[in-house]
Amino acid sequence: MKNKKIVFLVVALMVIFCMTSFAETKKLKRIGVNTFAKVRGDIPTAEVMKSIAERYAGDIKYGFDQVGMGDVYLPFIDQLKTAAFTETSLAVGERFPWMLFRIGGKVKVWEDVEWAGQKPLEVFTFVVRKDNKNYEFFIPKPCGNIALYKVTEIKVIPPAVCDLKVNPAKCNINDPVTLDMSGTTGAKSMDVEIFTVQGTKVGSHSFTPGSPKWQTKFDKPGEYVFKAKAWNEEGKVSENLCQAKTYINFPPVCKLWTSCLPCKDYVGKPITFDASGSQDADGQIVKASFEITDEAGKVLDSFMKNEKPLTWEKVFTKAGKYTISVVVYDDMGAASGGADPCKLTFEVTQKTFFYLAEAGGLLARGTYTGYFFGRVGFLVKLVPNALDLIVSAGGGLPSQGDPWKFIFMGNAVLNLELGKAAYVGGGLGFSTKEQETNRFGGMDLVGQFGVNVFNYWTSAGSIFTEIRVPVFKADRTFDNHYKLLLGFRYIF
Repeated sequence: MKNKKIVFLVVALMVIFCMTSFAETKKLKRIGVNTFAKVRGDIPTAEVMKSIAERYAGDIKYGFDQVGMGDVYLPFIDQLKTAAFTETSLAVGERFPWMLFRIGGKVKVWEDVEWAGQKPLEVFTFVVRKDNKNYEFFIPKPCGNIALYKVTEIKVIPPAVCDLKVNPAKCNINDPVTLDMSGTTGAKSMDVEIFTVQGTKVGSHSFTPGSPKWQTKFDKPGEYVFKAKAWNEEGKVSENLCQAKTYINFPPVCKLWTSCLPCKDYVGKPITFDASGSQDADGQIVKASFEITDEAGKVLDSFMKNEKPLTWEKVFTKAGKYTISVVVYDDMGAASGGADPCKLTFEVTQKTFFYLAEAGGLLARGTYTGYFFGRVGFLVKLVPNALDLIVSAGGGLPSQGDPWKFIFMGNAVLNLELGKAAYVGGGLGFSTKEQETNRFGGMDLVGQFGVNVFNYWTSAGSIFTEIRVPVFKADRTFDNHYKLLLGFRYIF
């Protein structure tokens, strides 16, 4: 029984020793003794490594399988042929995962190895990439041993996906246009270039993820194309098509026509201003704004026409020089104007010469015999809207027979206008005698007062009263020769 306990204790100690031995880090103190492959020369060039990969492919695979890296074998063989070698050194005490070497012609693997030499180990390193990892290997020089130095994760940088939105898709000259690249993903920087539809570059702008929006504007109409790109952290440009368009509306072109130019004798007459001939290259005109200013530039009147025809009929009540300006608007709200404003300067003059006709009743002093009279003549506006000269002549037909007879009258009168409603006048006239006896013809003082029934500037009608008083002749007494008239005057 005692012997069995001793045997069990020895076995347990051996197992513990073996486990500890395998778990301990291997101390590598010398290199070049048990080499995995013979290398000619001091530097394992690409050609030398290619020959090792071809000559010892089976042994390399065996070693990779032993350390659980069989999936790395094929990338290793393939990339080793053209790998870039970096000369460096392994510090004393530096550890690495494993190394392939050969003992007695058999491939061996040491895992968890530490360089324990007296000085740094000169090596050549190269990298093999597999999936998202970089496997860095080294080969001591001069030696053909293959060792895994370290494994690092490769940061996967997704490609940038460019996204560009332009708003609005259609607008007017100098309206703000917003470029938005906030929908772009995986980008470190972004650029956009702006072209006319003919391909001429007119601008560009750079964006960042923190500042993905930008506003611009265009002072010329037409279509513009925005072509954008995005770059990821590695500096690789996006591959998806990333472009947008906007259209800058052509403003309408105004054309103005007026019914008179010059507008002679047009005070009181309607003048038509017509913008219906205006045009819009890419839409339709929907309204027109008219404005009239005087010679000093003061706005006298304005009018907005929101439907066709784009006309305005205006009556001027005062002579003068005026300017009519028109702005037309299209269905995008764009206004005409710019370097070629749509305006006309014109002069409106007032009619100064009118024909005249008068008719009514007359009472001749004596027995106050009634007459029906009628006169024709002309009116001259000496001072428009203030002072008129009237010259008229006609006759009177008595309502009774003998001794009353037909009479002739003539007037030259100055009228003072009292606004548009009334007037007073005075002047000289001439009357023939009403009877063969006891009556005498001669000069009269004429006084008038009238009230306008209508006054259209180009024509007017009024009811007036008139008194005629004899003068300059002693035998033409007031009692027998004054006359009272009530009549209607029409000037045209």
